[in-house]
Amino acid sequence: MDAGWLPSLGLAAAVAVGAGTQRITGLGFALVAAPFLVLLLGPFAGVLVVNVLGVAASVLVLVQVRRDVELRRGLLLSAPALVAVVPGAWVARHTAPAVLQVVVGGCVVVALLAVLAAGRRTDAGPASGTGTAPALLAGAASGFMNATAGVGGPALTVYAVATRWPQRAFAATAQLCFTVVGSATVAAKGLPSLPVADWAVAAAALGIGLVAGTALAARVSPTTARTAALSLAVVGAVATVVDGVLGG
Repeated sequence: MDAGWLPSLGLAAAVAVGAGTQRITGLGFALVAAPFLVLLLGPFAGVLVVNVLGVAASVLVLVQVRRDVELRRGLLLSAPALVAVVPGAWVARHTAPAVLQVVVGGCVVVALLAVLAAGRRTDAGPASGTGTAPALLAGAASGFMNATAGVGGPALTVYAVATRWPQRAFAATAQLCFTVVGSATVAAKGLPSLPVADWAVAAAALGIGLVAGTALAARVSPTTARTAALSLAVVGAVATVVDGVLGG
């Protein structure tokens, strides 16, 4: 039996679920899609496809949530991220793929542990999202990790939880950051080579996922949305590490 359609089906499923997650939670496209696209296309090409599709997903979501964007904070996070894209792209090109996956996956796990610790520390505290240094650090980490493995979301989540940034504003502003930084990453690394048919499948899946996510967004509470994002991030990080170890 010809199973040549299975890779296309896997591509469609990963992109659709990732896009839906992005629309509902404000992040998660790369965390969901990257491990599967890496398995299908290889580490460098898979991450690069995630970068391209991530920009498209972020732009489409940004159009819908643009009224909730906090422009000043978005620019504050994006500026250091743009700088960090340059060394991140260099590392992606010059590090053994398996080693890179393990290192980045491990960094994501550490970031998620920091998210949980920050959440416990700030449960009873006031919002404090105006500090420049935390934003610069989070932005730089996001840009570097986006360029190396396509997963810039966890660093922003750490910042959002630590500063008690409201989910609605965070989800909208994150789209601006992902659009700017993702575009810079693609410019630094170049466009991926993918058959036209696969691009068509990915585009259709992206649209389906965003439509489904829009329908669900109004029915999901901010707490549930953030919990789902963190859970998906854990799955993505573990999958990246396991794939890197097996690939090594």
